[in-house]
Amino acid sequence: MALTVLVDYDSGNLHSAEKAFQRMAAEVDAGEILVSGRPEDVARADRIVLPGDGAFPACRTALGEHGGLFEAIEESVRRQGRPFMGICVGMQMMASWGREYTDTPGFDWVGGEVTRITPSDSALKVPHMGWNDLVIDNPHPVLDGVQTGDHAYFVHSYAFRVANPVERLAHVDYGGDITAIIGTANMVGTQFHPEKSQATGLRIIANFLRWKP
Repeated sequence: MALTVLVDYDSGNLHSAEKAFQRMAAEVDAGEILVSGRPEDVARADRIVLPGDGAFPACRTALGEHGGLFEAIEESVRRQGRPFMGICVGMQMMASWGREYTDTPGFDWVGGEVTRITPSDSALKVPHMGWNDLVIDNPHPVLDGVQTGDHAYFVHSYAFRVANPVERLAHVDYGGDITAIIGTANMVGTQFHPEKSQATGLRIIANFLRWKP
């Protein structure tokens, strides 16, 4: 039976994500969903999901402090080529650098940096919180059935500036372009929370669980 591991490194409540992934795994016959912070579980996983809530430096530090966990993720994703999804700060950490509070090295899996949102309209508040319409930039199997105008739910103050436009799959407008989805090789990431994004988010989760890069 296929195994998808949602990585638990004490960075956020994984309950809603676990329920959404379990629901879609049952619908598409994608096997077991396991929440775990054990490197050995990551090593045997067929797919890996890395959530993240809070500040980039805190999440990066927390992940590094779970002995061997990041090394197991990198081995599985970068060397074994297993499908990976980063969610919110889990996506941001795929960048080369995070610029929140202090310059923090990311995984450097997708070139670019995470910087504070600065809307051109002063009436737009930061954090960017609530529903926004996706604009699809590049097609991808994880976006099958998702189209420009579909809604997703965001809660963030920093955004990923992707170096290579090909690796930005979708954006939203919030007083300027905000990266919403990234993707390269066997890796994808969503700035929004798919588990809180109703039909659009559940479709993306189902597509990820079926995706064979």
